[in-house]
Amino acid sequence: MDLNEALKELFSLERRAADRFTADPVEGVMPRTFGGQVAAQSLWAATLTAPRGRPAHSLHGHFVRAGRSSAPLDLDVRRVKDGRGFSTRHVTASQDGTTVFELTASFHDPEEGEDWQPSDGVDVPSPEEIAPFQLPPFIIRLAPHIDVRPVAPLAEEEEDYPLRHPYWIRFSSPVPDPGLHACLITYLTDIGLVHASRRPGTSFAYSGFASLDLSVWFHRPARADAWLLHTMEPVSNHGARGMTMGGMRARDGARVTSVAQETLLRPDRGGPAS
Repeated sequence: MDLNEALKELFSLERRAADRFTADPVEGVMPRTFGGQVAAQSLWAATLTAPRGRPAHSLHGHFVRAGRSSAPLDLDVRRVKDGRGFSTRHVTASQDGTTVFELTASFHDPEEGEDWQPSDGVDVPSPEEIAPFQLPPFIIRLAPHIDVRPVAPLAEEEEDYPLRHPYWIRFSSPVPDPGLHACLITYLTDIGLVHASRRPGTSFAYSGFASLDLSVWFHRPARADAWLLHTMEPVSNHGARGMTMGGMRARDGARVTSVAQETLLRPDRGGPAS
């Protein structure tokens, strides 16, 4: 299956009413749906109801329950606001009448303004200098179409996954629909975030991991099929919750997104990991 067919499988939503959509189940993946997929599909549903030419500039989502890949996903959009320059949408993603994800997204008409960011770029090798890393397709549906180049590869004694930040990432084939790029960048932001919330070098053992929420701010236009440097760092880990913050930069150093996520890190009472 090529990328366009895979995108059609995920983002060809059935419109049941003006603001109600359904995403068909995707076969051949793990029973639990990848969180970035649910967030991306929810943002796409919101985008389909926003004024044309008004792109998303931020989203805030809460993972309420684990989604099931074997069940359709119903996406109900509420039009909170349509102003002169901004639109706000609230999306409830549910399966069999039970909410699994809540999203609030804001859209903004492009405007002229100052173009500035701190000069705190990350000095890393170019993606062409780094060997590719194969994401596990049984977890991430679009993995065969994602090119990942980790700056700090895993040690030989470590497992093949999870992936460590920072890393270069992009979709390996062109994405023709301009409206999908923010959704696909949202999809990419959720890769490796659970592991990133752990204290670096820790041997502490955990019995359960789960994404609790995800926030993404889109600062500048960006393409999901162009190289993006994704860097996330732990901020806090307390009370079985870990926090990461970071974002993505384009090859020229321009910061295109900021990302924050809180993660459930439930300790394993059996003791430290080996």
